[in-house]
Amino acid sequence: MTGNDLFQQIQQKQSYLSVGLDTDIRRIPTFLLKYDDPVFEFNKAIIDATHDLCVAYKPNLAFYEHQGAKGLLSLEKTMAVIPDEHFTIADAKRGDIGNTSAMYAEAFFNTIGFDAITVAPYMGADSVTPFLQFKGKWVILLALTSNKSSADFQQTVQEAGQPLYEKVMRTAQQWGSEDQLMYVVGATHPNTFQHIRTIAPDHFLLVPGVGAQGGNLAAISKYGFNKQCGLLVNSSRGIIYAGDGKDFAEKARDKALELQQQMAKLLKNHSII
Repeated sequence: MTGNDLFQQIQQKQSYLSVGLDTDIRRIPTFLLKYDDPVFEFNKAIIDATHDLCVAYKPNLAFYEHQGAKGLLSLEKTMAVIPDEHFTIADAKRGDIGNTSAMYAEAFFNTIGFDAITVAPYMGADSVTPFLQFKGKWVILLALTSNKSSADFQQTVQEAGQPLYEKVMRTAQQWGSEDQLMYVVGATHPNTFQHIRTIAPDHFLLVPGVGAQGGNLAAISKYGFNKQCGLLVNSSRGIIYAGDGKDFAEKARDKALELQQQMAKLLKNHSII
């Protein structure tokens, strides 16, 4: 999927919403536990309820890997029911030496079929470039994450007075194009988006932290939009755990619809669509 393909979906749906499938078997409605694969049943219901309101789904691998082979099977079955037009993100935060990264890339891009994977840049180009060898696939590089302790390293000042996240973003642009590389920038840092757009004006940004973490959608959109929207705003817990009864999927849809309607208004107000 190219950036233009993604923008077309944003235009058609008037949405730049990514739904995070951080499916914790301990939090899903108890009536689903009667099924052989309750995680998949939960995910399928969420996808059925929200697919027309979002452009991406982002399963977090930790919620599947902790169940071993059974969890990975739930993930593969989930991937099979996500409609083809959706952008799929493996929130795996991988990052290792080159030959290991190459195997991770094979696993997530070819075997499971994701469009993108989140990657940690700490080991440098050797750990990132193997993921960039796959045509039509994307690396989403951790830059300025939404958690509190992102300040421990990501915002520390480097040479020339630039914070580490800025050095990461500028350096990585030498490795891949705007159709290969995105950045994670947390919604909990709204005041940085204007500056970030001077660093990476044409790249898509994956923005976690809206919803349960309190990020402000209007603020990040105002300063984060580019001519092709350039944002994928993710909400996980705020959508998928909106309800815990038999109507959990309807409650999830209500939350996703609320965000989509806000997004449609912002896209129009900023002349993106």
